[in-house]
Amino acid sequence: MTRFLPLLDVPQGDLFNALSRIGPVLLSSPSLPLPPNSYVLLNENTSNELDHIIPWLDEGAEKVVLPLSSAKEVIGLIPQERLMLLLDAVSVSAVSDKVRNAVSGVLLKTPEIDLDLISSVSNFFSKSAIFVLVDSPDLPSIFNIRSLLQAGANLVLPSSQLTLDISSSTHLNVGDVFLAPINSDRADGLFPTIVSTETGHSLGLVYSSIESLRESIITGKGVYQSRKHGLWRKGETSGSTQEVVSIRLDCDSDSLEFRVIQHGSGFCHLGRQSCFGEASGLPLLERTLRSRFESAPAGSYTKRLFNDPDLLRSKIMEEADELCRADTEYEVAFEAADLIYFALTKCTAHGVSIADIERSLDKKAKRVTRRAGNAKPQWSTPKPAPAPTPATYILPVDDPNAPIRMRTAVLAGISEEERALLLRRPVLKSDEMIEKVKPIVSEIRARGDAALLEFTAKFDKAELLSTCMFPPYSKESMVISPNVKDAIDKAYSNIRKFHAAQVDGSTLKVETMPGVVCSRFARAISRVGLYIPGGTAILPSTALMLGIPAQVAGCKEIVFATPPRPDGSISPEVMYVAHLIGASAILKAGGAQAVAAMAYGTETVPKVDKIFGPGNQWVTAAKMLVQNDTDALVSIDMPAGPSEVLVIADHTANSAFVAADLLSQAEHGIDSQVVLVAVNLSTEHLEQIENEVDKQARALSRVDIVRQSVAKSLIVQTTSVEEAIEYSNDYAPEHLILHLENAPDKVQLITNAGSVFVGPFTPESCGDYASGTNHTLPTNGYARQFSGVNTLSFQKHITSQEITSDGLKGLGPIVATLADCEGLQAHANAVRIRLGTMNL
Repeated sequence: MTRFLPLLDVPQGDLFNALSRIGPVLLSSPSLPLPPNSYVLLNENTSNELDHIIPWLDEGAEKVVLPLSSAKEVIGLIPQERLMLLLDAVSVSAVSDKVRNAVSGVLLKTPEIDLDLISSVSNFFSKSAIFVLVDSPDLPSIFNIRSLLQAGANLVLPSSQLTLDISSSTHLNVGDVFLAPINSDRADGLFPTIVSTETGHSLGLVYSSIESLRESIITGKGVYQSRKHGLWRKGETSGSTQEVVSIRLDCDSDSLEFRVIQHGSGFCHLGRQSCFGEASGLPLLERTLRSRFESAPAGSYTKRLFNDPDLLRSKIMEEADELCRADTEYEVAFEAADLIYFALTKCTAHGVSIADIERSLDKKAKRVTRRAGNAKPQWSTPKPAPAPTPATYILPVDDPNAPIRMRTAVLAGISEEERALLLRRPVLKSDEMIEKVKPIVSEIRARGDAALLEFTAKFDKAELLSTCMFPPYSKESMVISPNVKDAIDKAYSNIRKFHAAQVDGSTLKVETMPGVVCSRFARAISRVGLYIPGGTAILPSTALMLGIPAQVAGCKEIVFATPPRPDGSISPEVMYVAHLIGASAILKAGGAQAVAAMAYGTETVPKVDKIFGPGNQWVTAAKMLVQNDTDALVSIDMPAGPSEVLVIADHTANSAFVAADLLSQAEHGIDSQVVLVAVNLSTEHLEQIENEVDKQARALSRVDIVRQSVAKSLIVQTTSVEEAIEYSNDYAPEHLILHLENAPDKVQLITNAGSVFVGPFTPESCGDYASGTNHTLPTNGYARQFSGVNTLSFQKHITSQEITSDGLKGLGPIVATLADCEGLQAHANAVRIRLGTMNL
């Protein structure tokens, strides 16, 4: 902090440069752009309307100084810490408590230094900084400066009274004024001085003297005082010079901080950047990238990043997508680090430093108007320019009253690359996630129940004495309200009816040639594991959707796995479904540890042959890992990702219905994928839908989740139903809802979707709960090659063949010839030895 405030007319020249190094400057005739660390004085002779004041703050002014009449008009519209009051001695008594509490400083104009008056003003404005401008041609003394400081005030000195030369009867040396309050507590009179980079990373500890400080302030070079060798001009012999960015006093005025731009090999005499060791974090990354920019081998990946803007752009967009998807502390940190790496690579390629970024951030932080927040043109629908409206000031950054809106894109006329981006979900780095879950899976394999209980305590926050529950399940564990029980019973009936009809109980027999009969028949998978997610929602519906087809398929063992509640219990709704299904065990665990326990088995957890069920990235990665381990001998239903819905709507669509369908998926989680494909919808119709999304979302208890998922969701505008369905088939959504005229006729055009919901009265919610179809569906575009869970998912098919002797006479020579062709003599012999007996 500084102990005086210079008042300047013109922010340029050597005097200004010296003053800007030691603290803020007060500008009486400001102009844009503003120099750093500026206070702006707006007196009675300037326009003090709000629209005139705001631009100064938005352009980086630390504070604006306003007369009392103007300050009263902007209180509540300008942050307290950015507002100072301009007063004269006679108007102090006119200041109300409201004004006093709304400012952070006072500039008091007086004809002379009246310490009693200044002390009383300082006491009245006890929470504000006091600055005193003496309206007199007489030059104040260093003693005056110290006296004011003791009275709790700082002197304002016009630039006409300051000089870079030796102090005289008409001018004060800038260094002398800065040094006026400094007191050393050392016997040698030196001042401990911390030297750091522009971004505040320490380089070393040195000492300053009055002489070295004067020279540094005036020249802008790093000059210190060696305790052994006198004045030390940094880099004078080594070439590792310094440009001084700022010189600051600490709160006790007995030590200093120099922020510098360090040139050459570094600050330390050992050739390192810092006396405290090598840099870490962002400074280390910046140095590494600069080095690679200068010396990376031609053709290397790093060189390609610097030389190929398209590659670098793709990596930045990829990492931004992954950061948006991250939902744990570890994942957010991991993905943010990746994004920062590639972003800083682009900065390095363009000569932009971390210090440049921080200056931009500081300027953004000082803005008091909020941005409109509209998406870039490629994500938004062109709209007529609205009539000009007054700017809105000082609204919170995270405004709960801001409209909840989706992004918008127009499909017509975009490039293939842009269309591909519209089809993309956030990138799932399955290989990285698999690496993350490997230690968990390995621990379960090696230590069984002990590891499972530890992970359950760590991740599910439940201290358990046992891993599983086995039937019969107590009535107390499944106590639910009558209406919920009735709803589950009816849903069970519908779902069972639909899935029982899918049971393949017949045997297929085909006589392919005389005496050769081939058969195919189904058998249930003996042991299945059903993962029932917990976390942000209780999902008895998933227990129904997985348990019923397992039950009707005839699986002998059905193991539920679901995260326990903090007290170690399982939700009674899931317990009731387990009772209906006849679950043979309930594993009280979630995440990768539950998948591993079912895949390998533990002392108490039964091993299964196939694992079903949705889950987060950890569950999905664990399923993919264990299915590829031959020791596990387990398969999975399908890869899974965040919930998603795509709604196709034309002019017949009810806006409230469409909004409700979108929100029914958006509430699952912040990574839910929600897409509206609009077919020739008018601007008014789209606006109605968006208004309905906003209105309905605010009525939801999970509005905070919806706010985030909707912001990442998308409206795609198309010109025809055919174009919309083509886009949907390329997207391959988990849920597809058709709000279309003659919607049933359009189903035949659908080639890729997990489940289709036809017409205005078929909400996706019905399929989620009770219509009869299964809600465990392929996500993330896997509907191109996977079906949703069905009864056949719990069965496998076995083939058989029966051949008579006459049949072998006809088929045998064919087989023997093909076996000979492939060089498999034993295969041919198995036929010929039989044919030989027939000729006897």
